[in-house]
Amino acid sequence: MALFNWVKPDERKTSTVSTDSVGDRFGPRAILRTLEEAVPRYISDVDQGKLIYPACKRTLSDEYGDVRSVWEQTRLEAIRYVMMVPGREFKLLIEPARQLDMIDAYLLQRPHADTVIDFTGTSSTDFSIAILAGLNWLRHCAQLAAVLPAQQAGTIRNFRRIVTLAQRWWLMEGAVERCSHLLASGEKPPLMLYLVWSEYTRLAKQVASAAVFGPSNDRAARLGALPADVIPRFEAAQDPTDLLDSK
Repeated sequence: MALFNWVKPDERKTSTVSTDSVGDRFGPRAILRTLEEAVPRYISDVDQGKLIYPACKRTLSDEYGDVRSVWEQTRLEAIRYVMMVPGREFKLLIEPARQLDMIDAYLLQRPHADTVIDFTGTSSTDFSIAILAGLNWLRHCAQLAAVLPAQQAGTIRNFRRIVTLAQRWWLMEGAVERCSHLLASGEKPPLMLYLVWSEYTRLAKQVASAAVFGPSNDRAARLGALPADVIPRFEAAQDPTDLLDSK
């Protein structure tokens, strides 16, 4: 898994690029800044009745019913829980020195099935509750969109495995320094925000695929309304932004 690359100390190359500047442009801070604007705007549009909500209920004839929009906005619906955590102590999600604290809190958190949640006032616990709520929301959307049961199985368990692997990564000697090197190189170390964002992206893609194209075993009826290259491009995409020039 690319997030968990590790090289020997003597294989590292010194970067001449400032870690802060790379982080500001491409890293976790850029994701957070974007979300701080995008999530409230999306929720406001939903509250004003401008959008069909949740996104997975839209059809191709609806505004923002294209597969990119459904993928992108389903992911926003999931990440909103994280952005709602009181105290805004986002360093727990993006600062290398805080990752083991956040990971330990998540692994200690008892799984829940809620999408309506109460916060405790302890940031690490509240982020853990919010992350689980986002996973539950994606599972709920998967059911609405008729994602195949085999794809829905083990959502919480699978993410826990990813976080456990990340915990091992951070326990290795030199992990904080390695993280700085990866960020400076434009790569993605296993910061908690990256883990959550990546998993939400993957699950939201499954939802968008089923919602727009239909279940993989019964989508032929919908293909006639779509350009021939849409599905291949969607399947190859890693992020909704890969589809920005197509609807």
